[in-house]
Amino acid sequence: MRKLLFLSILVWLAGCTREASQFDGRQAFQYLEQQCQMGPRNPGSVGHSAAKDYFVSFFTPLADTNFCQEFDQFIAYDSVTFQMSNIIAGFAMEKGNPLLLGAHWDTRPWADHDPDPAKRNQPITGANDGASGCAVLMHLAEYLSQNPPDRAVYIVLFDGEDYGTTENFRSYCLGSAYFAQNLPIEKPVAAIILDMIGDADLKIPVERNSYRSNPGLIKQIWDIARKRGYKQFVHQLDGEIYDDHLMLIEYAKIPAIDIIDFEYPNRFSNYWHTTKDTPDKCSPKSLQVVGQVIIDYLYTSAETN
Repeated sequence: MRKLLFLSILVWLAGCTREASQFDGRQAFQYLEQQCQMGPRNPGSVGHSAAKDYFVSFFTPLADTNFCQEFDQFIAYDSVTFQMSNIIAGFAMEKGNPLLLGAHWDTRPWADHDPDPAKRNQPITGANDGASGCAVLMHLAEYLSQNPPDRAVYIVLFDGEDYGTTENFRSYCLGSAYFAQNLPIEKPVAAIILDMIGDADLKIPVERNSYRSNPGLIKQIWDIARKRGYKQFVHQLDGEIYDDHLMLIEYAKIPAIDIIDFEYPNRFSNYWHTTKDTPDKCSPKSLQVVGQVIIDYLYTSAETN
């Protein structure tokens, strides 16, 4: 009888643990859709202003602190200056060992890879390239608010990531570059960037710069995905991607990784930087997979970075 009771308690505890670590991809997908309903969110647009207010209103009641790092950015090739904002939400800041979770919240001002030449000057909706990473971080913020982590966690939404030209990589990642050169928070010991993780055909290989920067964190994240049975995380070293994590590595010496599926939707077709980057190309399941892996890392990882 005692043995049966003990086994029942173990099963109940296991069930509670699983329930406590669930990430709701459907909820995150609603946040993705809400961002897209504002339209394109490139700097200087109506959608950009609306999205900033939306994020600040969302994070303020959840986080221990929420503020914007404002900066003026001159765009030489357009001869225009935009006010840009990195949106920062901090959780359990007194616990130290800070981890940064980041994504970019702006969208591409031109659909320069659209198959229709007539659409290449139109701004994109950015469901995957913009909204997906933010959507996961928004739902993670809700979880962090209800389940304080054992370390400080900063959620940072970077502005101006996609306001760049292919002729000059340095014209991208404007918000993360400013952040890394003007750290407004205690220097994080590690960073995880989420970008283009909503693709319905999700496959996330290991980005090469990330592996160079923080191989230990890469191993932990991909091992968590393997134990979960998430085949979306591919145990394969892929190419180099110029993204927000490089700004953190280069300017602030933060060991950072990029969780990204750059082939959107796959190697045979492309929605990236096109007018086809819309919510119907994304999936709640993909958001759930990535969000669950991050929760598992935050709350079950035995090691810190």
